[in-house]
Amino acid sequence: MTTKRLSVDYLARVEGEGALDLEIEGDRVAAARLRIFEPPRLFEALLRGRGYVETPDIVARICGICPIAYQMSAAHALEDAFGIRVEGQLRALRRLIYCGEWIESHALHVVMLHAPDFLGYPDAMRMAADHRDIVRQGLEVKKVGNEVLRVLGGREIHPVNVRVGGFYRLPTRRELAGLADRLERAHELAVGLVRLVATLPFPDVERDYELVALRHPDEYPFNEGRLVSSRGIDIDIADFDTTFAERQVPHSTALHSHVRERGAYLVGPLARYGLNFDRLPAEVQALAREAGLGPRCLNPYRSIVVRALEVVFACQEALRIIAAYEPPEAAAVEVVPRAGEGIGCTEAPRGICWHRYETAADGTIRTARIVPPTSQNQPSIEADIAAVAGSVLDQPDEVIRDRCARSIRNHDPCISCSAHALRLRVRRR
Repeated sequence: MTTKRLSVDYLARVEGEGALDLEIEGDRVAAARLRIFEPPRLFEALLRGRGYVETPDIVARICGICPIAYQMSAAHALEDAFGIRVEGQLRALRRLIYCGEWIESHALHVVMLHAPDFLGYPDAMRMAADHRDIVRQGLEVKKVGNEVLRVLGGREIHPVNVRVGGFYRLPTRRELAGLADRLERAHELAVGLVRLVATLPFPDVERDYELVALRHPDEYPFNEGRLVSSRGIDIDIADFDTTFAERQVPHSTALHSHVRERGAYLVGPLARYGLNFDRLPAEVQALAREAGLGPRCLNPYRSIVVRALEVVFACQEALRIIAAYEPPEAAAVEVVPRAGEGIGCTEAPRGICWHRYETAADGTIRTARIVPPTSQNQPSIEADIAAVAGSVLDQPDEVIRDRCARSIRNHDPCISCSAHALRLRVRRR
């Protein structure tokens, strides 16, 4: 009987449950491994053979916290493949729905997931007993972000109104006017959050990150721009693979990304802020200086301040778009599918979300590749963990566990909630 072994070589980019392994040799950390062990969901394979119309709704299911990032990156990539552009008011509405995602995601992390680390609480529920107003205000801001997603996207979780070419339905002026009143209140609360988190006790730490983000000629980036870095990268998003590479590592079902011939890099709020400070409105720049930040921040613990600043910016940007809104003639531009290849890259709350699709003549997806932000940040997160653990090796394991968990949460990966119950295994030699 002839036998053979079949291997399914999957590439999973799952931002889910995780654990941390540390290997300690004497007085040094030999290895720090953040394990993402959630079973692969194989979205790239799932997309093959599906129609382009289905793609934004399928990829939205990759993440319940930032579905817009996946929908927008997919829409941009497919529009690139079909040779069309979405401009004017439709483009502005895309920025508006992205504002909603940043507001709800950042507010959740700042108040519910990150602030307890600085205020000395194991979780937000126990923090709320002593700081009810902080939690209430943070959740009020988050709710406004969710409402933006509902009005523009059709619902708060996994919105269904985004399509290649634009939207299925346009919002009315009345609907947007109702959002404006709530965004004014959210903006006021977000400014207060910046001033509050700026007073938290931050360790005096700076990390030597290579920052990577989109940079647009005129805007703080959401949907478009070139990929730039703090060490000289300046490329079109289509050239991602010439500068960046992914590799499989044994301890994670998520691929690790690195700059070719260089190493780890960082995406997300610290990168966006450090590479686009001059694109922020003057009022937000002034608030950043009031909060003790310069044009660049390399202290990962102060990322909570930068996220709060981005909430302020998102509220301002949303209000600007609503004030200038004129309903376009159609909810979407005409889409004529064709065989081709398209690239899309947008700024998720956690950093750049890069998509590449090959399409058949009828728009069917032939191949799909998705590079999410958390997998790009994993090497930098692991380097941070090693540095933090190395400074407390003489402490009990519980102290090491707590410091490492805090370091992970600095980056707001999509495993933040499970990191609060981090499983730590320490191996000493």
